[in-house]
Amino acid sequence: MSDHQLSGRTESEVLWTQRRTFLQAAAAWTALGGYATAQAQQRSNVVELIGDAMLNGQPMQRQQSVVSGDDIQTGPASSLIFVIGNSSFQVRQNSRLVVERGSVINATSVLRLITGAVGSFWGKGTQRLIVTPTLTAGIRGTSVYTEIFADQGGRSYLCNCHGVIDVAAGGDRVVSEASYHQAFWGEVAPRNGRLLNPAGAINHTDEEMEALAALVGQRTAWQIQGRKGVKDGKGYMDANPAGIHPAEQLRR
Repeated sequence: MSDHQLSGRTESEVLWTQRRTFLQAAAAWTALGGYATAQAQQRSNVVELIGDAMLNGQPMQRQQSVVSGDDIQTGPASSLIFVIGNSSFQVRQNSRLVVERGSVINATSVLRLITGAVGSFWGKGTQRLIVTPTLTAGIRGTSVYTEIFADQGGRSYLCNCHGVIDVAAGGDRVVSEASYHQAFWGEVAPRNGRLLNPAGAINHTDEEMEALAALVGQRTAWQIQGRKGVKDGKGYMDANPAGIHPAEQLRR
């Protein structure tokens, strides 16, 4: 298990990749051909549902599918893992999100997180958005962990686990180029004169991102490179990188 730091989350929440039920479900999902085959056979695109979830205001049944345009809400001690197109998602307990439709039903244009947290892997494609109450991220293909901290007034957290993302909060805008976990706070009110600030790497593991990538037949950047960096939220493989965190470059 990779190093990880928790803030307001439990160890069991980030260890879902070790559950026998998930390992069996993921193996079955892959063996049956993944999303394209599930769609062709009109099977559910839900890999695993633990506990209770609401789909468009109604109790979700295990055989149902999640399609773009749906409103999803998970209950306590619940977890929902699903795939749409070349993107995969793991929704934490007590979360609500809307998966807004792209040009076709099997494409996601916007992931709008309202409460809670979600881990996601996005295959390469046209720019799509993750939107929270305090920040917006334009993504092309990457792993991302996003969380809203209700106990901090709705402050948003986003980690670009690897890839390139355009991150914005109010008038603060940066390009995040990460090889290993570059994290941001989207502030409710300015801190240090900024609405976008550097953050540490919290509440998600490498194994989670690797599992989500595998569900769509992909690998993370560190798997491809065969090595991991320093998980400090700065986003680089080296302990003393040449660059600085992009949020540090914003005006104070």
